[in-house]
Amino acid sequence: MEKRRGSRLCSTSTCGWRALLLPQINRQSLYLYGSEVAVEQECVRQLQSGVFVIHPFSLMRSYYIMCMMAITFLNLIGIPVEIAFVDGNNGLVWESLNVFSDTLFLIDVALNFRMGIIAGDAEEAILDIKRIRVSYLRTWFIPDVIAAFPIGYILLFADLHYQNDTNPSKANKMMRILMFVRILSLIRLARVSRLVRFFNEVEKVSNANLEVVRLFFRILSLFMMIFLLCHWNGCIQYFVPMLEEFPADCWVRKENLMNATVIVKYSWGVFRALSQMIALSYGSMDAPTNYVELWIVMVSMVSGCMMYTVLVANATAMIANLDPAAKEYKSKMSRLEHYMTFMKLPPELQLRISNYYQARYGGKWFDEKDVMDTVSSALKEQIVTVMCSRLLRNVPMFHERDENFINTLLLKLDYEVFQEGDVIVRQNVPGDRMFFIDHGQLLMEGESSNREMCDGEYFGETCMLTRGKHLATVRALTDCQCFTLSWDNFRKVLQGFPNVRKDLEKMVQMDSDHELV
Repeated sequence: MEKRRGSRLCSTSTCGWRALLLPQINRQSLYLYGSEVAVEQECVRQLQSGVFVIHPFSLMRSYYIMCMMAITFLNLIGIPVEIAFVDGNNGLVWESLNVFSDTLFLIDVALNFRMGIIAGDAEEAILDIKRIRVSYLRTWFIPDVIAAFPIGYILLFADLHYQNDTNPSKANKMMRILMFVRILSLIRLARVSRLVRFFNEVEKVSNANLEVVRLFFRILSLFMMIFLLCHWNGCIQYFVPMLEEFPADCWVRKENLMNATVIVKYSWGVFRALSQMIALSYGSMDAPTNYVELWIVMVSMVSGCMMYTVLVANATAMIANLDPAAKEYKSKMSRLEHYMTFMKLPPELQLRISNYYQARYGGKWFDEKDVMDTVSSALKEQIVTVMCSRLLRNVPMFHERDENFINTLLLKLDYEVFQEGDVIVRQNVPGDRMFFIDHGQLLMEGESSNREMCDGEYFGETCMLTRGKHLATVRALTDCQCFTLSWDNFRKVLQGFPNVRKDLEKMVQMDSDHELV
C-alpha cells in the first residue's frame, strides 16, 4: 500500500506543480537509493516534511540548472563586451538584460537556501532546511552574494539621472561615476564559479550513461573556459586604452578604430589577444609603447601558457583514460617481455607467448574470473548462456535436456585459447575434458583418416564419460578459441541429475560404433 501511495505521490497528474520538486527516477537516483520503490519512498519523505524544498533529482532542479548555466555563460560573454566596447549610453536592451540577470542571480541566492543537497558520503538527499542553510552559508554564500551584486540597478538609476541632468559640471562628474560603476561591474565576472558548479551538478542529475556524461562535460567545460579566457583577454585589449582616453600611441588610434563598430573593435581586440597568447605576431602588430601595454602583453602571454598547460594536461588525461583495458594490456605485455628476456627464453618461444596473449586478450587486458566472480549468479548465467548456449546445444546428447541441467553445465565451462600448431589432445592419452570449438579450425588425425573441424563442432565427449583414451590426435590449424568441460565438473553436475546420467550412459553404449575421439 505504501509503495502505491508513493508512486501516486510522485505522479505529476496527482500533485501538479509540486511534482516538479520531487525526485525523478534516473540513473543517479537509482544509484543513490537502490530501487524505484526507494525513490518513491523518498517522494513520500519529502512530502511529509511539509516544507518547500527542491530535491536534487527533481525536474525543476534539472531545468533550473540548465537555464542558469546558459544565462551565466551569456553574462560572462556580455558583461566584458558591455564594459569595454559599449559607450556610456548603453541603450534599453543592455540595461534590461543587466537588470534581468541581476534579479535572477539574486533570486538564485535565495533559492539556494531551499535546494536539497547530495553529500559525498550521504545515503540520501539532505532536505532539512537548517542543514541546507548552514551548508550554504559555509560554502558558496559569500561568493554568490558578491557575484550577484546588483550593478545593473545602479547603472540604470545613474544613467537615468545623467540623462535628466543638464548641468555640464554635474554631467561630467556623473560620467566619471558611471565609469567607476562600470569598472566595479567586473565583479560580476565572479559568476564563472557558478558556471563550474553548474557543470558539476549537471553530471549528478543526468539520466545518461555516467562515464560518457562526465567525459562530454569535461571536454565542453574545458573549451568553454578557453573561449572565455580568449574573450576576456580580447576585451581587456580595448578596455585599458579606453580608460586612458586613447593616448596618441595606443593601438586603437594606430588602427584608426575610434569610430569603428563594436564588431570591428572586438575582432581586433581578440586578434591581438590571440597573437600574444600564442606568442605570434602577424601583420602590423607593434611592440608595447608604454608600461600599461607591456603589462597587458605579459598577462596575455602568461594566460596563453596556462591555457596550453591546461589543454595539454586535460587532453593527455582523457586519452590515457580513454581505453584503460588497452593501457593495462600494454603494461602487462611490457612486464612479460622483461620476464622472457630475464629468463633468456628462445626467440621462437617468446614470439609464441606474445602471439598467445594477442589471441587470448585481443589487445585489451581483463580478468575474466574476477568479472564472473563479482557479478550476481543470475547475470553470470546470462553471460555464459549468450556465449556458450549454442555450442552446448549442438551436441546430440544434450538435445532436449532439462533447462536447469543445461544452465548448470554452462556455469562449469572454462575458456581456453590454442595457437596454430598446438596439440590439443594426443592419441592414446586418457581424456579428462570435452571441447567445444567457438572459433578456429582443428585437424583430427586418426589411425584410419583425418578430419577437419571448425566453429560449432565438438570432440572428447566419450572420453569424458568413460575416462577412456583418445583415438586420435587433435591439432590446431589456426588460432582457436574453445570452451572445455572437465570430467570432474561434469560428474558433479550429473550427481544432481541422475536421470540424465542414465540416459547419457545408454546413449554412449548405443553410439559406441560411431567414430569419436
